[in-house]
Amino acid sequence: MEATAMAQEIDFSMLALFARATFTVKIVMILLIGMSFWSWSIIIRKHILFRTARGESTVFDRAFWSGEPLDELFEKIGSEPQGPSEKIFASGMLEWRRSHRQDGGLIAGAQSRIDRAMDVAIARESEGLNKGLSFLATVGATAPFIGLFGTVYGIMHAFTEIAASKNTDLATVAPGIAEALMATGIGLVAAIPAVIFYNKLNADSEHIISGYEAFADEFATILSRQLDS
Repeated sequence: MEATAMAQEIDFSMLALFARATFTVKIVMILLIGMSFWSWSIIIRKHILFRTARGESTVFDRAFWSGEPLDELFEKIGSEPQGPSEKIFASGMLEWRRSHRQDGGLIAGAQSRIDRAMDVAIARESEGLNKGLSFLATVGATAPFIGLFGTVYGIMHAFTEIAASKNTDLATVAPGIAEALMATGIGLVAAIPAVIFYNKLNADSEHIISGYEAFADEFATILSRQLDS
């Protein structure tokens, strides 16, 4: 009864557990907390970026398929397109114009150069969309093991102190075990959202990129008809 009463008097709040943890376990916890905060910053920024990209794509598609001449649409966009869809369109139109000779004829291989120009633009946009997702995958894969390392080290230290004190009552054992297990808990808190949102954001990115690729194919088909005529 006395040991139970002593255990109840011990502060088991997260701050107290962190304060009592060993230096190594504290480093592990700080690392995991930092990974978690950075993961959430990536998640929030990607949600904003993807929503903006989808909105821009919708607006541009409406303008592209409105029946307005492509040359006029290109002039409206100007030399510094803002959105991803505009950049892909502008890269194709710019190469289309460069492929014309002064006499109005076309330089050989225009179609392949237009396709490559748009592929390069899509690759740039894909790199921007996917930037940071690899970090989420890394956190999801490693955070539980980093937390487990902190737990193992903390339990080893707790048992060493128990052996030195030669006291195995609850008040002696519980704090050390709780401090060690908190590292695994923080690791899971960092890993689970990272895995969930990595899968979602990766799927969203692939969907947006496939939309860019579909537009590039449709645009290339339109230009191909003009080349054949």
